[in-house]
Amino acid sequence: MAWFRKDKKPLKKEDRRDVPSDVFDKCDGCGEILYVESVAQNANVCPDCGFHFKLPVEDYIELLLDDGTFEEMDAHLRSGDPLGFEDLKKYADRIVAAEKKVGRNEAVVSGVGTLDGLGVAVAFMDFRFIGGSMGSVVGEKIARAGRRALEDGRALIVLSQSGGARMMEGIYSLMQMAKTSAVLARLHEESLPFVSLLTHPTTGGVTASYAMLGDVNIAEPGALIGFAGPRVIEETIKQELPEGFQRAEFLLKNGMVDRVVDRRELRAELSTLLHHMVGEPLPPDA
Repeated sequence: MAWFRKDKKPLKKEDRRDVPSDVFDKCDGCGEILYVESVAQNANVCPDCGFHFKLPVEDYIELLLDDGTFEEMDAHLRSGDPLGFEDLKKYADRIVAAEKKVGRNEAVVSGVGTLDGLGVAVAFMDFRFIGGSMGSVVGEKIARAGRRALEDGRALIVLSQSGGARMMEGIYSLMQMAKTSAVLARLHEESLPFVSLLTHPTTGGVTASYAMLGDVNIAEPGALIGFAGPRVIEETIKQELPEGFQRAEFLLKNGMVDRVVDRRELRAELSTLLHHMVGEPLPPDA
């Protein structure tokens, strides 16, 4: 029955069609090959298993705030190099490289806007800028967003996505933990809501300060949240950690966060929560 066989010859390199790398992506959750555009239209969430890919800070602004209401603050602020720090690369050069890569001056975007008509001050961190690390400018911008919330009587929302304090700035970076926490204490005294959104990853000095001080702490599914990472902890205590340790669901089970919310439901969750906290009714179409 040789006439049913068809010899398959390998395609020559020049005959193969190259598929652009930005067309398809593999889900880290279920391993499915996904059409990038369909994932983007789904808030960067896998439609099959719900795995949350990273979302650019610009998309968080679009996702959470009313169209056209966001007004950025303090975009001109830029990190200095107070210690003249240098390891494999000069810190000053790292800042320049990050600015070119991301297109902004720092690892946080802050400003004011509305969420279903409710005035809010916001600060959204950007992991692409030196790992979303918290240096002097990041701390200052978050503190200024808090002070703007105080001045206007607004709620404050901070979205964290960070590897922790920026150690190239030494004590100047660590000081931001106290600075931001002090502003949050003033918000609490004035009964102004502060909601902390924890995305993947939220670690180090950010976790040890403002990220865990929300009146409500909301985490995205699967987010790694902690001070030191699991590998460091295991090596220190010489014990195997529980499955899912430091993931959002583990923290929820153990009382460290208040809610784990799918990104696609985050806006509705925030709107309901904040309107309730400030005692204002939700708009009819919310």
